[in-house]
Amino acid sequence: MKRFLTLLLAGLLLCGLLLLALPFALIQFGSPGMAAASRALLHAAVGYSDAPSTENLPVLQLAPGYQLQVYAADLGNVRFMAMTAGDDLLISRPRSGEVLLLSRDGNGDGRADEQRVLLSELRRPHGLALHDGWLYVAESNAVGKIAFDELSGMTRGRYQRIVEGLGDAGNHWTKTIGFGPDGWLYLSSGSTCNACEEADPQRATLMRLRGDGSGLEIVARGLRNSVGFDWAPWDGALYATDNGRDLLGDDFPPCELNRIEAGEFYGWPYFNARRPDPDWGARRPSALPDNRPPVHEFGAHQAPLGMTFLRHQGEGYRKAALVALHGSWNRSEPAGYKVVSLLWQADGSIVERDFVSGFLQSRQLLGRPVDVLESRDGSIFVSDDYSGRVYRISRGAGGAAEVLRPAVAGGGKPADSNYPVGRLAELSALGQSLYGQHGCDSCHRQQGMRPLTNLTARYSVAELADFFVSPTPPMPQFELSAGQREALAVYLLNVVDQPSASLE
Repeated sequence: MKRFLTLLLAGLLLCGLLLLALPFALIQFGSPGMAAASRALLHAAVGYSDAPSTENLPVLQLAPGYQLQVYAADLGNVRFMAMTAGDDLLISRPRSGEVLLLSRDGNGDGRADEQRVLLSELRRPHGLALHDGWLYVAESNAVGKIAFDELSGMTRGRYQRIVEGLGDAGNHWTKTIGFGPDGWLYLSSGSTCNACEEADPQRATLMRLRGDGSGLEIVARGLRNSVGFDWAPWDGALYATDNGRDLLGDDFPPCELNRIEAGEFYGWPYFNARRPDPDWGARRPSALPDNRPPVHEFGAHQAPLGMTFLRHQGEGYRKAALVALHGSWNRSEPAGYKVVSLLWQADGSIVERDFVSGFLQSRQLLGRPVDVLESRDGSIFVSDDYSGRVYRISRGAGGAAEVLRPAVAGGGKPADSNYPVGRLAELSALGQSLYGQHGCDSCHRQQGMRPLTNLTARYSVAELADFFVSPTPPMPQFELSAGQREALAVYLLNVVDQPSASLE
């Protein structure tokens, strides 16, 4: 009996050692999937907690001398920003019709102390501007303002629209605003389409108006979608990003940076940078001014959005701007998904360098930069409408970044989880009809276009239905009822969506 117990104990000890050794062996020599499972087995064997390791989580890469951390998270579809005199950050949230206030980091932990809704019930607010005690908001179809105390972060009185009736149908409904050195409020309005001749003369332009809403006039035309603009601090020149058209291949046309001059024409839809458009080039009206080419070309389909000239970074960035590249949606190999610096050289040329990269790693999408802003203390803020975050970049250990845990939007609920079979079929049929009626296949089934896959990993029915209220450009915004949005969401999640490794 004693010998039996001895052998039994020895056997149990040997099994225990093998149990512990197996995960180590699989981690060292097995496949990534086996290694991940083995780590879980090892944690169970020795009592480790379920807290995820940061060992294999992604890290963003920064320019030398800078570090990054998440300033605020779980913000939803956040877009453009403005910084108050009290160092609070204002940020637009078009999908929910709100402007948020992120209060300054008063406790020194590197994050906004709190967030609150400053304005609500707006129509897809996007651009923000602060001027002479007023907060200005660019809605998709209007410009409004409200009295605002920048030090207390409080509004006074009622919100009033000073310009109404701006066109917001079609692809590029966002409006961006900013006050220029001349005291005028500048307003960008993108095109309704990929490439066409606009019926609305205000679309595909940069305009300006006075602070009371009077004097609205067009400054420059032929700007397909100039979402971001700013004035160079060394000479006051106005520069604007512009998104090139789609459906001409992976590498053409380039996106643009244009130096804006009053009365000039910047090409769209008849030119792409310096080359005539293959569909529209021969139709250019003779009365138009000559095409003014860009001063810098970004890579094709990289979608430059917000930009800001740097004023507080010192040596190396004395004549420089940062631009947020939102990233391609219709390229067979995704490109963009980063923040770049543009450095003006002595001969007038511009050199582009990565400033923050790594939002896309091995086809794992971590974020899509939208806007970039510099505060008076030299901190740089970047908004991200994919993960719902704002990042703060500051001087520090060269190239250091906070390790990021990928954010998963949506509940990931199967579309049929809350519907009886008959109701599910009814909604799917209506959704299919709407899908065909609005020609969704014309984009999503073309070679190189973003496939409608992996949607259930990011959206529930309610969340995808909300997305249709203010879809991310260049997806057009359709006037759908709540029931129609629900039906289209059910159809996409339950019928169209199939598991895929494609980037969504």
